[in-house]
Amino acid sequence: MPTYTPPTKDMQFILHDVLEVSAMQVPGYDELDRDFTAAVLEEAGKIASDVLAPLNVVGDRQGCTLENGVVRTPDGFKEAFDTLREGGWTALDCDPEYGGQGLPYLISTAVGEMFSSANMAFNMYPGLTHGAYNTIQAHGSEAQKRTYLPKMVTCEWGGTMNLTEPHCGTDLGLIRTKAEPAEDGTYRISGQKIWISAGEHDMCENIIHLVLAKLPDAPEGTKGISLFIVPKFLVNEDGSLGARNALSCGGLEQKMGIHGNATCVMNYDGATGFLVGEPHKGMRAMFTMMNEARLGVGLQGYAQGEVAYQNALGFALDRLQGRDVTGTQAPDKPADPIIVHPDVRRNLMDQKAFVEGARAFTFWGASLLDAGHRAGDAQAEQMVSLMTPVIKGFLTDKGFETTVLAQQTLGGSGFTREWGLEQFVRDARITMIYEGTNGIQALDLVGRKLAQNGGKAIMAFFEMIKGYIKENSGQDPAFDAQFLDPLKAASKDLQAAGMYFMQNGMKNPNNALSGSYDFMHLFGHVCLGLMWARMARAARKALDSGTTDTAFHEAKIATGRHYMTRHLPMTATHLARIEAGGDTVMALAPEQFASAAG
Repeated sequence: MPTYTPPTKDMQFILHDVLEVSAMQVPGYDELDRDFTAAVLEEAGKIASDVLAPLNVVGDRQGCTLENGVVRTPDGFKEAFDTLREGGWTALDCDPEYGGQGLPYLISTAVGEMFSSANMAFNMYPGLTHGAYNTIQAHGSEAQKRTYLPKMVTCEWGGTMNLTEPHCGTDLGLIRTKAEPAEDGTYRISGQKIWISAGEHDMCENIIHLVLAKLPDAPEGTKGISLFIVPKFLVNEDGSLGARNALSCGGLEQKMGIHGNATCVMNYDGATGFLVGEPHKGMRAMFTMMNEARLGVGLQGYAQGEVAYQNALGFALDRLQGRDVTGTQAPDKPADPIIVHPDVRRNLMDQKAFVEGARAFTFWGASLLDAGHRAGDAQAEQMVSLMTPVIKGFLTDKGFETTVLAQQTLGGSGFTREWGLEQFVRDARITMIYEGTNGIQALDLVGRKLAQNGGKAIMAFFEMIKGYIKENSGQDPAFDAQFLDPLKAASKDLQAAGMYFMQNGMKNPNNALSGSYDFMHLFGHVCLGLMWARMARAARKALDSGTTDTAFHEAKIATGRHYMTRHLPMTATHLARIEAGGDTVMALAPEQFASAAG
């Protein structure tokens, strides 16, 4: 059975040596000293490895079951959920006014990574509740906040987001779910939603559904969508639970992965709903939940890569096959461990370089969110808005790729259920699809985010890269050659791609949109290149100051060199694809795609 060891040392390195969080001018960050974050991460890590990880296989093998309208979660899930609740882990960054601990989102992100690596399907239940909590806090009335948030903070009540319908997913303007006004000021919600994660389960006494629907006078398209709170059980004035609402789970999806999470068909049959915010402004409110969810999904992508890498490494250290071509390494054994072989090393280095770079990138993104929300930093908010599709799209593409590389490390064993790698591959696959497919993320990045606010965010990003290179160059020739020069070249590729879109996108939008996916990956590589430059600089500083953990910091620099040498040059390939335009992409008429069928 696979194992999981929380990467707390690397998390501490990123928090304190790379980001230097306690010196950041963000309210609450001054309390994030090494001892405090070490204590939080250590305790969360114990829950991840001792409670959640052993249930990962259980959830995958058993799945969820629907019996007489009730969804039963796998054995042990409810007890584990109680453990999280009792320890306050569901309330880390929630508002103390509603029972939360008020910690920065960055700390919640670090804890969330460990929980996701240990058991991604399980961690979706509190994760979705947190997103629903954020939406109600940002857009709900004071009465709605008082009614729902305290119980959602503790996860006594769960939460969901209901967007997709059988006939529409990305184009939400086509939704048919109706909201009929009632005389008492509530609404009667009727329609069907599909693919609703955690839509029904037995771990919470109530579930608060956030449902997109249209009022009778709604304009066409997304401008006519409103958002409603539709609780499983209605809530009495004294806070107690009242009658069961007119909604039900009509079925469970049979999925490739995340079997431990209940993905439901939800039927609303005149259910009582409560309008959130203004009529026809539901999309703006829902995007509060979607943006956090997209960052969380990016985290899921590399978190699955992390646990897959750990198990691939363990296998490579133990599995005996062949001899090292430079000389026998284990003369007392019939063969050497496969980690001596260059191609296995390449595989493992690719995994390690991605996961550690992705962690730094995501933690940086979380710190930008904190700067925006806690310090009112408008530039940080613009930057994280620009980065959101990159974090979601690039990290999940590469996260899935990393699980496949880890599976490949095990050879035939990786293809069997016994070793567990195939579950990580299956679970990671959904991250590229839900919360907006990665193709949609790329279109959002190129079609909306680049030009947002006159392009201020992307220009600020280029200035940040330029400033970092200028500030750190000339001090160490090896660092300049190994990290700053590749970063400068990659940044120029990104600028050239943006220039191509400006010059050609208006004339022929297909030229820009055909290259959007490559642009998202180009951007992602530059971001990880920046993170590796920052990590290498921090590791070098630690070595120069006489660190007692020489092996860790030397490995960090060597892994960074691998990324800069073997992965960052992909920016040139992505630029070449972008500058090829859309002619070949759009060359065939729709009927010609089947022309070879005979």
